[in-house]
Amino acid sequence: MPRLYLLRHAKAGWACPGQRDFDRPLEGIGIDDATRLGSELRSRKSLPGKVVSSSSVRTRQTVEALTLGNLTVEYLDALYEATPVQTLEIIQAQKTDSDLMIVGHNPVMEDLATALVKNAGSHPELQGGFPTCGLAIIAFEEPLERIEPGSGTLELFLRPSDTK
Repeated sequence: MPRLYLLRHAKAGWACPGQRDFDRPLEGIGIDDATRLGSELRSRKSLPGKVVSSSSVRTRQTVEALTLGNLTVEYLDALYEATPVQTLEIIQAQKTDSDLMIVGHNPVMEDLATALVKNAGSHPELQGGFPTCGLAIIAFEEPLERIEPGSGTLELFLRPSDTK
């Protein structure tokens, strides 16, 4: 069963005057949260085979702070402003047999997780919002290129407070 990891970037600072939203860096707490999340995933031996991330500064820094080893990482400008439907198309286009992590932005990560998980309303962890550095791991019975809304099973949801 392939798994999809949907990760919202870690906590970023506000844009400085004249700074583009795309260029906002992580705050120290964001780096710490992502580092702990990576450690948690490594200790669980729960690592994706590939990472596809938005190319924004904060998502790149989140991926770096996870320190997941020698994984294939692809940065896509298209994920920065993608809708949930466009993000699903990006996932399906990966045509990978391994587990896949998508690192992106809200509200897309929250909306996509809720759309993909069958009976999402019965999962209180999905109802409380998708915090920065929140991670949903969703398992599917079919290859990721064929997943559709309501076809996944929520395997794990981690918030930064779960890794302290």
